[in-house]
Amino acid sequence: MTRAISLHDVSKSYAKGVRVVDRLSLDIEPGEFLVLLGPSGCGKSTVLRMIAGLEEIDEGELLLDGEYANDLAPSARDMAMVFQNFALYPNMTSRANIGFPLRVEAPGADPRPRVDATARMLGIEDLLDRLPGQLSGGERQRVAMGRAIARHPSAFLMDEPLSNLDAKLRNRLRAEISKLTRELGVTTVYVTHDQSEAMSLGDRVAVLRGGVLQQLGTPRSVYALPRNVFVAAFIGTPRINLLRGVVRAPLDGAMTIGLGRQALRLPEPLSLDHQLLRVQQGREVIVGLRSEAVRLAKPASARPGEVPISGLVEHVEFQGHEVLVHFNTGSSPAVVPDLEAPRPARRTRRRREGGRVLGRLKERAGALRAGPVVVLDDPADARDPAPPEGRLPGDLIVRTTPDLELRHGMQVPLLVDIAHLFVFDQHGERICPAPARLPDLED
Repeated sequence: MTRAISLHDVSKSYAKGVRVVDRLSLDIEPGEFLVLLGPSGCGKSTVLRMIAGLEEIDEGELLLDGEYANDLAPSARDMAMVFQNFALYPNMTSRANIGFPLRVEAPGADPRPRVDATARMLGIEDLLDRLPGQLSGGERQRVAMGRAIARHPSAFLMDEPLSNLDAKLRNRLRAEISKLTRELGVTTVYVTHDQSEAMSLGDRVAVLRGGVLQQLGTPRSVYALPRNVFVAAFIGTPRINLLRGVVRAPLDGAMTIGLGRQALRLPEPLSLDHQLLRVQQGREVIVGLRSEAVRLAKPASARPGEVPISGLVEHVEFQGHEVLVHFNTGSSPAVVPDLEAPRPARRTRRRREGGRVLGRLKERAGALRAGPVVVLDDPADARDPAPPEGRLPGDLIVRTTPDLELRHGMQVPLLVDIAHLFVFDQHGERICPAPARLPDLED
């Protein structure tokens, strides 16, 4: 039997009132594979532990198959967890580790048939007589998964099970997890900070930040129509290009979005979404462009809906099947603050030296609790902006084919597909495409 899991306005606070989960509501269908995605410290593992019964729920309700389960003991929830650190008994063989929960549940029953069947499913029959210390990381994780599968639980709860493995093994086990969970048809809640895992595994993805649900939807919808700038920046590789812009909508001319030394001229007649940008006249906005929304081509070859700009090649990343080109277009990057660490470390004392910096961090942390924000640096800083963390110099990354010969310092014509243009306000909320449009892409 598989299980439906519902969280209604669930909150959790730790010492000194630090709220790590804030009014979270989720409905997970029986047999669904839901991924909880977010940066470290966003509360996703706490949510998993509350579902398992390992953490108490301070506010809100947990329903299992429609029944109130806040006070239900972990052993009565019929769920199996797979942890990041394998959590195997070092003095037991793989067979004993897989069979241990079966012996606890039914002391008089013989666990060997279910252990053998599970081992065949995972391809670890030849590892059953080995101790954990004699296994590689991937083999130990398979044994840990086998211990969960052998119980025939109603739900799997997986807490970053692949994060300690190398990239090649991660990709292989990711495919195995996807295949196994679909064959078994068991409800699965999977926690990760790796958006590639989330996009490839989940039926739906729930993006968390600072304990607050930012967006819930299919991988395709979350990528194609991010609800705010944080989701846009967190989903996708390479990270979306976020540029500071200014909307200019003269009464007697074409609407443009200024990007430093260049501007995007919006095609006429204006689409409904672009008409709505008139209310942003003269205001700073954040322009989002994914790397595939720009191509290297001359203005003469522009397709309908494409507008020209140009860029100076700063760096070329050869990936084999593709090339990522970093351009300087004269634009100023907009930075999502603390993308990988949304909650700054607490300080009990403030030294006079550096007090101003700490004050700015506190203000920023307070803004993050209220919702996504974007740092728009002072104009004086925009002349030579520092690249966001993890990015090389240049304000625009474009994905292209490996047959193009590009060198540092080349001036290259570019075409921007306006149909794939995102515009966010200064608080990081999406204003184009309009939030009320395209309901088939959002939940």
